[in-house]
Amino acid sequence: MNRRKFLLGTLGVGAVAIGGGAALKPGDKGAPYDDYFRALNDELKQNGPMRPSVLIDLDRLDHNIAELNAFTAASGKHYRIVEKSLPSLRLMQYIAQRTNTNRLMSFHQPFLNHDAENMPEADILLGKPLPARSAQLFYEHHKGSFDPARQLQWLIDTPHHLGQYLDVARGLGTKMRINVELDVGLHRGGVRDLAALGELLKTIAANPEHLEFAGFMGYDPHIVAIPSIVASREALLQRVLDQYQACVDFTRREYAALWHDGLTLNTAGSPSYQLHRDEKISNEVSVGTGLLKPTHYDIDTLANHVPAAYIATPVLKATGPTELPGLDEKSAILSWWDPNQRETYFIYGGNWMADYESPKGLQFYSSFGHSSNQEGINGSPATGLKVDDQVFFRPQVVEEVLLEFGDLLALRGGKIVDRWPVYRQ
Repeated sequence: MNRRKFLLGTLGVGAVAIGGGAALKPGDKGAPYDDYFRALNDELKQNGPMRPSVLIDLDRLDHNIAELNAFTAASGKHYRIVEKSLPSLRLMQYIAQRTNTNRLMSFHQPFLNHDAENMPEADILLGKPLPARSAQLFYEHHKGSFDPARQLQWLIDTPHHLGQYLDVARGLGTKMRINVELDVGLHRGGVRDLAALGELLKTIAANPEHLEFAGFMGYDPHIVAIPSIVASREALLQRVLDQYQACVDFTRREYAALWHDGLTLNTAGSPSYQLHRDEKISNEVSVGTGLLKPTHYDIDTLANHVPAAYIATPVLKATGPTELPGLDEKSAILSWWDPNQRETYFIYGGNWMADYESPKGLQFYSSFGHSSNQEGINGSPATGLKVDDQVFFRPQVVEEVLLEFGDLLALRGGKIVDRWPVYRQ
């Protein structure tokens, strides 16, 4: 328990109640499950594992996939699955089948080896420049029919990294396909000027037995994130496209022998992919998190997407009105003042990167402190929660959260239809 928060929270509420007045008395925010979550609660109580679990609603996922497919049909661009946001082989296979893609973006060497072994037909692009030692370990552990010389693109951001990868390729006696990371405005690394690009392309062109130019990657979520008072979305997108086009033109002009129609010209991400519908510079977009839509992706560019992932966990204990250790019965002032503290629940697990979803009006038991074992939650009697009922959360993000709970529970029509293992770190 955080003693400082405990004291400040308790004394603060007491002062408002006794003084009568600086703030209005809180209203009752509670409400029971709606029909959707009531059905999920019944299903999980009957057939679920009764422990913290991630739910993937396949009907809602299908809706988001349909939105993505409409975009690729209209734009003519390919789609690349972002593995870090969807870290389950079965989940990625489900999406791949419904989007008709074999393109995958990987971010983690152990996952990369798993992808190569279990999706041998995949075309894989690294989503960040890994240390050269990670690349070495990939080749040491690689097995199966996946051919890295044809199907794998390593992302490179600097001449230093490229030199290290060249040493790995020479040591292994292999050829490595190199995709160049472009800084198109995010300023998280990558090539920012044509001189730096020229240095990379010169090294690639000079070592054809070990290096092959595979294309560009320009990630641009900042277009959506930057406030309009700083720069308009249209202006930011144009800067992205101008930078990308300059690198394309330079390569075609100065290193024409490296250019061909099969290059990967990757851009966008979940927040920005819809903005690339009409531009003709890139030929593919990467989308991952947007297919599940956690709360951090409640943004206008994904307005047509729906939440498709939830965390569910059972109530272990229901202890009545808030009663703080040490204050005991004097704690009654808290639940008198705030109807949303008239019920206290302790759930299985907790302290996740997630927001309360259902029943409505639940709130963190702030005076007690966070717990990853039995998180305390307050609510009003209107929630109707009982022991063994489920508390539902929406993840704030998915790429780490999905790895914390074991098998994903795949739902269809509100029923558990499958259990999908997630990747192991």
